[in-house]
Amino acid sequence: MTAATGPTSLSPTGRQIWRRARGLLLALLIVVVTGIVIAALRSGDRHGALDPRSADPHGSRAVAELLKDRGVTTRVVTTLSEAASATGSDTTLLVTDPDLLTPAQQRSLRTAMEASNGRTVLLSPGPTSVTTLAPGTRSAGTGPAGTVEPECSLPAARDAGSAELGGEQYLTDASAADTCYPVDGVPTLVRTDTGDGDTVLLGSPRILHNERLAESGNAALALQLLGSRPHLVWYLPSVSDGSAAPGEGDKSFVELVPSGWLWGALQLFVAAALAAVWRGRRLGPLVPEQLPVVVRASETTEGRARLYHRAKARDHAAAALRAATRSRIAPLLGVPPSSAHLPAVLLPAFAGRHRAGERDLTELLFGRPPVDDTELVRLADHLDALEREVRTS
Repeated sequence: MTAATGPTSLSPTGRQIWRRARGLLLALLIVVVTGIVIAALRSGDRHGALDPRSADPHGSRAVAELLKDRGVTTRVVTTLSEAASATGSDTTLLVTDPDLLTPAQQRSLRTAMEASNGRTVLLSPGPTSVTTLAPGTRSAGTGPAGTVEPECSLPAARDAGSAELGGEQYLTDASAADTCYPVDGVPTLVRTDTGDGDTVLLGSPRILHNERLAESGNAALALQLLGSRPHLVWYLPSVSDGSAAPGEGDKSFVELVPSGWLWGALQLFVAAALAAVWRGRRLGPLVPEQLPVVVRASETTEGRARLYHRAKARDHAAAALRAATRSRIAPLLGVPPSSAHLPAVLLPAFAGRHRAGERDLTELLFGRPPVDDTELVRLADHLDALEREVRTS
């Protein structure tokens, strides 16, 4: 075996790329799997939250069954149009998450509330919804949730006694309003009159949860607030509710994405660009390296010939033979290498050196490809004879 040197590339192989990237891919896989597991666990814990059909700890099936025993029918709706059409003077409308409603939806709901002359119970409305759904009332922050005394004259609160409230706190300018269950002096239950009906704001939905209904006076307060009328409409707002007030255009995907996510994506893009610049490397020149084995030129030639033969690429083989012959004989005829493959330059250089005519030389050096293997072998023999003739002339 003979050692030799030859050029080799510095480009990384597939195995090297995999070794470098497998750690990052493994970390990315762990992050994705962890996110899926956390999302699944959270969705399982919060499945059916405040849904009167759910028996989960945060569901509200228990209070719905108690209301049914008292003769109150419960209807679950998930769209604003259903909720607005179901309101009436003999109906209590419960809105479980007012903050999910868009401003236009809040205005539409407020119009339906005023026209119904019934009772509306809003669970934990925040600053984005309380001023629209309960004019004259505003958010005063949040307080700790726990057992609170009513400290008001509202019959429902007085009969229920202490209950688990807290959460959102409210201040109201309405003169005919009941403010109950204060936390640090700020009420967490507010009831205001709206003509023949009224609106009740609850700072926390804990009294409706299955797991908390039996605590303190939660059940009594929930039954009196939701069972004052024979019909209860249980409205579960969702972001997929397409009903909106006329004139409100559909928002694009970018408008729905919070601004923080957009800034985060921009920062990640900048970080990725900086990392690419930092890790980017220019490939240097080829360097010699000792080869493990040396392959004889004859073996390489035979191997390439077998490939040509297997592919029946006689045209490529003939073109390679003719080009090699032209390159070797051009210097012998005084033709520069750059013009060795130009018939108008190479053929006139044969004048007086070859017995064949110019037409035969043209066919031999620049002619058509052979039609079979026999003709290819004959072409190779003629090219060899031409080269020997030029060398000896």
